[in-house]
Amino acid sequence: MSGAATDGVVRVLLTGDTHLGFDTPRRPRVERPRRGPDFLASFRRALAPATRGEVDLVVHGGDLFHRSGVPSGVIGAGLAALEEVADAGVPVALVAGNHERGRLPEPLLFRHPGFLVFDRPRTFALDVRGVRVALGGFPWLRRAGERFVATARDTGLAEAPADVRLLCAHLAFEGAVVGAQDFVFRPGRDVVAGGALPDGLAALLSGHIHRGQLLRRDLGGRPLRCPVAYAGSTERTSWAERFETKGYARLAFAAGPAGGALTDARFVPLPTPPLEAPRRRSA
Repeated sequence: MSGAATDGVVRVLLTGDTHLGFDTPRRPRVERPRRGPDFLASFRRALAPATRGEVDLVVHGGDLFHRSGVPSGVIGAGLAALEEVADAGVPVALVAGNHERGRLPEPLLFRHPGFLVFDRPRTFALDVRGVRVALGGFPWLRRAGERFVATARDTGLAEAPADVRLLCAHLAFEGAVVGAQDFVFRPGRDVVAGGALPDGLAALLSGHIHRGQLLRRDLGGRPLRCPVAYAGSTERTSWAERFETKGYARLAFAAGPAGGALTDARFVPLPTPPLEAPRRRSA
């Protein structure tokens, strides 16, 4: 375990929606510059503080890969980057996203003892220099607006003895904002209402939304039971994201009797290459 935690504070690096394999066809029909290497480079930049031992835990909020079936070289490159973090003594929690259809490709490869894989609703217990951390989570969920409460309960997180409790997911929550037109998600079949968040958490850490943001209130202005943190994506995957800064989040949590508390949240921008306007072209 990293030695970054001091004075009852746990430092977490939150990333997600890295979409490794984007613009990386198995059999390209035309020769042209590809964006795939940019996605891997941004992913590695996001993980750099963890490999340097500056955080205690990495949470990847899902869509590690762009689709459920990506070239084996993409899987190997992504796995190697995560193993470097785990080999440095920093646990890596992984949530499977919707682009992965709720399941990491080649799951048998993700067996490093430092990986915490949410392949089903479950909770992992960690000791971060004397701070008890309970990390619950589950893979991407269809009809999340209807099923979130029961699935979160199935993780067993609420019953886990802990100084800091965190829930990991890959979902859209009420109030999240995306796109050039600032579309706001409202509760519905696939969007979790703010009132559905459980008690006793320091935060909910999520992927799926590509803009970094921290939600503290629902659309009616009522405080959420816990903040919802999105790191956003590390690269732009569509023209609708052309104005968005990409990066990852550095979060700090203090131990406390009610699951702990978020004490610091910082979005760290990443350099991204210029994005070309979309045009019709062959793969």
